[in-house]
Amino acid sequence: MKEEQVILVNDKNEQIGLMPKMEAHEKAILHRAFSVFIFNDHNELMLQQRALDKYHSPRLWTNTCCSHQRDGETNIEAGRRRLQEEMGFVADLEESVSFIYKAPFDNGLTEHEYDHVLIGYSNDEPSINLDEVADWKWMPIEAVKTDISLNPDIYTEWFKIIFHKFYKHINNNESNSK
Repeated sequence: MKEEQVILVNDKNEQIGLMPKMEAHEKAILHRAFSVFIFNDHNELMLQQRALDKYHSPRLWTNTCCSHQRDGETNIEAGRRRLQEEMGFVADLEESVSFIYKAPFDNGLTEHEYDHVLIGYSNDEPSINLDEVADWKWMPIEAVKTDISLNPDIYTEWFKIIFHKFYKHINNNESNSK
């Protein structure tokens, strides 16, 4: 099986090439990624616990799902594909904020990503792929914020970075709509 390729980008999100995923993470090369946040009717966020045998960040809690776009795939197409692959359902997604972050791991790999946050809504119970996901739960946004500050070691590095930026974005949207 051919290794998955990631889309290399510059700081303007312009595609500059392709590279095998592991090589991009070993060399900390900036590449395109996405993070899906699914909310239910109670404004709770669906979190997933990464599978126990993932090559980095196993057992840690994170957003609903995340991955990398394939060459020629839109952010929305990629998010819907990965949501189905990991969580076993699809939802309509909308693009939200995007930004660059860098998060090194103890195993020598580094996430250096131009991340696109995708938001969707669903009340469906997922049918998780146990190769990707160990568990899942709904949590209110304020509870997530509090738990990250109390228990940062149980969350993925990228989720903490993304959530902090995403939380500010939510508050800015609420302030602007008043």
